[in-house]
Amino acid sequence: MAVPHHDAKEIDEHDVGSAQASLEPPQPSSSAASDLDDNYDIYRKSAREDVDPLEAKRVLRKIDVRILPILFVIYLLQYLDKNGLNYASVYGLEKGTHLHGQQYSWLSSIFYFGYLISQYPSGYLLQRLPLGKVLSCSALAWGVILMTTPACYNFAGIAINRFLLGVVEATVNPGFILVMSTWYTSSEQPLRLESYYCTNGVATMFGGLIGYAVGHITTGLPKWMYVFLIFGSCSLVAATWSWFMLPDQPSTARFLNERERVVAVERVAGNKQGVKNHHFKKYQLWQTLYDPKTWILFVMAVAAQIPNSAITSFTSLIIKGFGVGTLGTQYLQIPGGAVQFLALIIGGYVCTRWPNVRCITMIVANTICIIGAAMLVGLPEDAKWGRLVGLWLCFFQGLGFSMSLTMVSSNIAGYTKKQLTAAILFTGYCVGNIIGPQTFRTSEAPYYHSAYIAMLIGYSVKLLMVVVLYVYMWSANKKRDRAMATQGTLSDEEEKAAIERGMLDQTELDNPGFRYAL
Repeated sequence: MAVPHHDAKEIDEHDVGSAQASLEPPQPSSSAASDLDDNYDIYRKSAREDVDPLEAKRVLRKIDVRILPILFVIYLLQYLDKNGLNYASVYGLEKGTHLHGQQYSWLSSIFYFGYLISQYPSGYLLQRLPLGKVLSCSALAWGVILMTTPACYNFAGIAINRFLLGVVEATVNPGFILVMSTWYTSSEQPLRLESYYCTNGVATMFGGLIGYAVGHITTGLPKWMYVFLIFGSCSLVAATWSWFMLPDQPSTARFLNERERVVAVERVAGNKQGVKNHHFKKYQLWQTLYDPKTWILFVMAVAAQIPNSAITSFTSLIIKGFGVGTLGTQYLQIPGGAVQFLALIIGGYVCTRWPNVRCITMIVANTICIIGAAMLVGLPEDAKWGRLVGLWLCFFQGLGFSMSLTMVSSNIAGYTKKQLTAAILFTGYCVGNIIGPQTFRTSEAPYYHSAYIAMLIGYSVKLLMVVVLYVYMWSANKKRDRAMATQGTLSDEEEKAAIERGMLDQTELDNPGFRYAL
């Protein structure tokens, strides 16, 4: 029986009765070939047999060893690369490129215009083409673009450079979300996602050290140019490594033998989301647009990223405004990076160790950010150390945002719907990052009071949206539980049917056995 496609107007998260008419696993026909997961043949070989837990752990270790180091390095470099402005700003970037007024702020925003425009084309490429190759080509392209930055001598030149950098880096975050759902179970995703997302903190510390080292260069090119040359050359090396080492999906992974590929697919099939389907489904586009979760995540992303420029492009200038010397602006970023790193790793462990605390973790992280932003707004200008501590507390925002990414990787099923939801989330990400730099007014330097107020508002809105999302998903889970209890359906029958529907590319709205990870 082919999997039915539903018009968006027929979908109601809380009305699952009709979708639960039958829990027998649907049997695909030749007419539903596009519904079959790209790994479906390997999945059927296992016949849903029970996988030995020890064997599954061995396969998981092999996946971790191959996948996570690549994600770690690529994510580290993309963070350093897009925030190279921050490290170069205190070494004469504005003078070297003849910037004045709000032009530096616009360079931060222009990057996200490129990121925004590229979201939907890059999402389509990530679905249609081999995932690992698309990500590797993206890293290669941004390495080349970054190394050309020193050739820019005016605002127009560096603005185009930043725009193109945003275009090619737009594949990274959505692509890594797809990598998580392709290789890892829902319960494994928080810690693995944080294991690469923590590089935001590592990059802040490492970038500060690189910036400190660049400050001691006394010959050759202007100092600000070295920042881009160093980061760009590292990206070229990493992209080459990724091309040969990052697999596209379990069914084609050369580092796994035939049996291990079966185990890898069987593990991920348990997410009830499938592994990968390269066919674009129009009905899933409409489901994405009508799903309340899509727009809750969008607002969350906008609110979270308005404050983001404070801990990326403007950190050096903020710290400099506290009366710190040029080199001090570099090494005083290191504690903020350490806060971010520890928050991400601990948060990832907590959400892996105790299921269904992801939203609670986001609430805690955003509350700490609110406290930090309130300190920046409320403390007097001469309370420099107190304001610096407030800035460091804002580095908890990485934990809140990264957990929202697991809401996509774990809670959105249907491959087209997943990549479109990610694209809309990162559209909000771009909107927030375009707005954020404009709150840093040159006329308010070095105190930037308007920016601190915007940060406080952004964190508060994000907190409200997390609560709304939690209530929505919790109530949807309870509704489906009650429907199953009324039917008297056996849990193992429900589980098998839900997994099969996932491998036939059904969305979480169509799959009555799907439950949200809270």
